[in-house]
Amino acid sequence: MNILIIGSGAVGIGIGTSLLSQDVNVSFLARKETAAKMKESGIKRTGLFTNYSFNPDEFSVFESYEEIPKDTFDYVCITSKTTANDDISKRLNDARDILKENFKILIIQNGFGNDEPFLRYFKTDEVFCARIITGFTRPEKNISEITVYTEPMLLGSLQGEDISHLQTIADKITASGINCELSYEVDKYLWAKMLYNCSLNPLGAILDVTYGKLTENEYTKEIMDKIIDEIFEVIDASPYETLWKTADEYREIFYTKLVPDTYNHYSSTHQDIKRKIKTEIDTLNGKVIELGENYGVDVSTNKLIYNLIKAIESDF
Repeated sequence: MNILIIGSGAVGIGIGTSLLSQDVNVSFLARKETAAKMKESGIKRTGLFTNYSFNPDEFSVFESYEEIPKDTFDYVCITSKTTANDDISKRLNDARDILKENFKILIIQNGFGNDEPFLRYFKTDEVFCARIITGFTRPEKNISEITVYTEPMLLGSLQGEDISHLQTIADKITASGINCELSYEVDKYLWAKMLYNCSLNPLGAILDVTYGKLTENEYTKEIMDKIIDEIFEVIDASPYETLWKTADEYREIFYTKLVPDTYNHYSSTHQDIKRKIKTEIDTLNGKVIELGENYGVDVSTNKLIYNLIKAIESDF
């Protein structure tokens, strides 16, 4: 099995090292500085679970599609920021000759609807999605550190396609130490993560605090409660579903289990703002706003939080 990972950030290196540890042939498409560091020093997975280290001769790194050999990859894992999806989907379509005949694309990102840019060019049985709720950070350009783990990684299809072929990848990732399973309800789990990320990520980034700190202030709790209410109203008005019937049912597990398990974690949105790069807010609260407008749901709190993040980004 040959796998290309597009996006060599914390998640990309984390997933790549996991697969390399199970003798999968892994290649990376990386930016110039990251590629140089990987070629010079190799890559590592540190933090929770088994730590792995690989020398530069144990994997391949490319800086452009033109460098990649033709007819090479069975799977392409998209682990970049969602802000790059429009560009990646187009470039990957233009470089189809690097893919084997029965290739598959696996999108491993935050947010919902990330398959949509790829479905402009690829068939529904070629595009799959993952729900990942493990926390990865990148202390150095070639190192992925696992800081938080709460639930297994899930692989599935938002288009109702057969996912049995993903079992091999799931088994390899599980064997590396990160539990990974298949799910025919990955859409419900992605919305569960949307509830979590949309409530915590932007607000934690704006206030420069961890997830846990947000639950200790009556004002931030009120904001998060309203974001959760609005998302449930969007779900109820749309064809989508999640794992809980009501906002109150979700809030119970949110405050007693989910946030306490990740109390000291800073969000990826927080990390992006600290690095002065564009966040994934458009596929988080931005997606809620889009659906709210489509289905006539008031999502004004999500809109306010979205605008604040965009205001911060405008200074980058």
